[in-house]
Amino acid sequence: MNFSVNSPILFVIVGAVIVLVLAQSVFFLLRAMRRAKELGIKTGTVKKTIVSAAIFTVAPAFAVLVGVVALSKSLGIALPWLRLSVIGSITYETVAAGNALEAAGTGAGTTITDPSVYIAIAWVMTVGIAAGLVLVPFVTKKLQSGLAKVGLKDKKWSDILSNAMFLGMISAFLGYVFCDVGLIVKGDASGLIPVCVMIVSALAMAICGTLATKAKIRWLTDYALPISLVVGMASAIPFTALLGG
Repeated sequence: MNFSVNSPILFVIVGAVIVLVLAQSVFFLLRAMRRAKELGIKTGTVKKTIVSAAIFTVAPAFAVLVGVVALSKSLGIALPWLRLSVIGSITYETVAAGNALEAAGTGAGTTITDPSVYIAIAWVMTVGIAAGLVLVPFVTKKLQSGLAKVGLKDKKWSDILSNAMFLGMISAFLGYVFCDVGLIVKGDASGLIPVCVMIVSALAMAICGTLATKAKIRWLTDYALPISLVVGMASAIPFTALLGG
């Protein structure tokens, strides 16, 4: 039997996992509502909180949808749907899948037909993101207490350390963006495509931020990420045609 990235059995497995996650969400929602009632919180306040949370969940959902669409050409719909629904991260999953596809000698726009390659990519996407589940219980508390102690002695250094950790994370992704820029020396300008896309995405994010703060369009705060992602991905089309992907 030929392997298919959109095989019905994959959707059955992924659907079962996602139903379990949704069941957990409903379970804790009901527990929270019951607890709110015990604390004497008004029903209207609880309902308003639930509706507000549901509405603002739509914003990051758009970003996730963009990631699913971007990966679906090579990996089908089931695997990206699973990975970006259960402890997923669009910034990690897309890079991990791209690196695994490159290592397998498969283009990002080529549909995988080899099950061993598909399984390898699934492992890369899953194991990397699952490391956080192992590290958080053992490392987070120590990091937080350490930063808190530094903050009590010198708040300025506490801010510097927090910003340094954030910039360290961003630097990992910047390396992925700039890694092929050197190809321009060989006459291949395709290495500039990720850089140009990043610049366009950054400009889109900056415009959204400016409109949200200066023009008081507050809803853009929640939709800035998906907007910048969509604009960046759309800009990749003309950049690829111009620079030769």
